[in-house]
Amino acid sequence: MVSADIRTVDAEDGTALAYCATPVQASDAETRPGSAAKPAVVFLGGFMSDMTGQKATVLEAWARATGHAFLRLDYSGHGASGGAFRDGTIGRWRDDALTVIRHAGQTVPGLGGDLVLVGSSMGGWIATLVARELERAARTQKVAGLVTIAAAADFTEDLLPARLGPAALAQIDAAGFFEAPSEYADEPYVITRDLLEDGRGHLVLTQPLDLNIPVRLIHGTADPDVPWTQSQKLMDVLTSDDVELILIKDGDHRLSEPHDLARMVAVVARLCDQPSASSAASPAR
Repeated sequence: MVSADIRTVDAEDGTALAYCATPVQASDAETRPGSAAKPAVVFLGGFMSDMTGQKATVLEAWARATGHAFLRLDYSGHGASGGAFRDGTIGRWRDDALTVIRHAGQTVPGLGGDLVLVGSSMGGWIATLVARELERAARTQKVAGLVTIAAAADFTEDLLPARLGPAALAQIDAAGFFEAPSEYADEPYVITRDLLEDGRGHLVLTQPLDLNIPVRLIHGTADPDVPWTQSQKLMDVLTSDDVELILIKDGDHRLSEPHDLARMVAVVARLCDQPSASSAASPAR
């Protein structure tokens, strides 16, 4: 695992949001006249996950070795960040990510320009929302590309209700929450009424998603948690002409085996090296 100092920035309500940032080195920032700086890479994790996971740290090691600035972070209620998990919602976690990304863009060399967002599971949904907000903001930070791994877009609407069942949904309606057992953590997943209701305001699969950037969607065909068809739906709504759905035969949800991690790095590296990645799908940008 790559060691890095944990820094924090406060959310609007004062919650400390933890992140680790790798700046681009001066020697790496020097480019030939007329050449573009290397895009930075931002990793966004999943539901009840944190920034110390293998995908984040493997990508960080690659970024350090190849001269890309890199950012990984914990949403509120996750990992080293403050706040309670049960107070989180999709909109809150999107805003957490934007707060850290914008702060890092102002304080960390290399993170203030083009970004390639990499989102795993719920992070794939968060990444699409972040990309849309950054595109609308018309600031110096621009999204040059998007990579998702087992993207759980719209999972609070498309997947959770059916998985929970009528009894759990009735408990959520009556008590405001339900504790669901998890295969991936010692603690149960706390599913709240606020999470479900807020998620309906941030759905991305119900209408065209105006992101004219290169997008790579990686998904295992044997994913027991998020069917690969969620990534297909995401491909279908994206307006970009440069979208690839990469299906992994018999791949699970984590996609964290050594060959899976190597594939992820290769996909991110190719996207970062793609000529004019930030404008490849949208000449008018």
